Amino acid sequence: MMSSEHIIDVSEANFQTEVIVYSNTLPVVVDFWAEWCQPCLMLSPMLEKLTHQANGAFRLAKVNADENRNLVMQMNVHSLPTVIGFSNGQLVAEFSGLQPESKVRDFLHSLASSPGSIAQEKGVSLLRLGRWEDAANAFQEALKNDPDDSIALLGLAKSYLVRGMEASALPILREFPATKQYQTAEQLLPLAEAMAWQRSQQEIDDNDEMESAYRQTLRLVGRGNIEAAADGILNILNKDKNYRRGEAHQVILGIIELLEEEDTARQYRNELAGTLF
Repeated sequence: MMSSEHIIDVSEANFQTEVIVYSNTLPVVVDFWAEWCQPCLMLSPMLEKLTHQANGAFRLAKVNADENRNLVMQMNVHSLPTVIGFSNGQLVAEFSGLQPESKVRDFLHSLASSPGSIAQEKGVSLLRLGRWEDAANAFQEALKNDPDDSIALLGLAKSYLVRGMEASALPILREFPATKQYQTAEQLLPLAEAMAWQRSQQEIDDNDEMESAYRQTLRLVGRGNIEAAADGILNILNKDKNYRRGEAHQVILGIIELLEEEDTARQYRNELAGTLF
């Protein structure tokens, strides 16, 4: 085996960690092979060479099929060699049999990080740091490469909301693609619509303390004060669980989705459950 920090042997014992979990950081190409398989002895060196040339764009994980029969069955490997690509914890591509180097290169290229995916990862990191304008720029760059990148679309919508740009977020959320991020987008939509409503109101009835407080929480979201906004909605729900016919409940679900710290988001979900139930 060609020496490289990006080429490892894996087994049933560490497949979950070294392949599935690791693919959330970097794509992983799994080569199922055996010593008696002549096509394997031709394909494996090719994969190793291309991995070395890729210089860290992906990881190559080699699985000896004879020594890991349960894993072979689990992955539905019916012939050797079989090559499977994982990204973000999911099986995303595969092929079986000896292939020309040009086709193997195309397969690996499709898995390796593209400029768009790098920009997407940058946007996600910047969003967590609260650098919302920079995050929006990164997500827009990612969308130039892939207009259907749902992670970038969701991140862009979030970066708009926390800067009071709900008018820009609304079209994204209303036309969101049916992906894993769709449910989160659905929870953000009532918040965006409430923020747009608040902006359209010209006068405040000073005698209506609840509405005044409600509108203030929506303004706080647009200033990036997410936790203060969540606290404000919780106070309203403590007084009226069905405020504005359940709108406040829907709004706080969206606010919680804007919290990038999972521990903080979990705390507010627990407080919301205690308030409602």
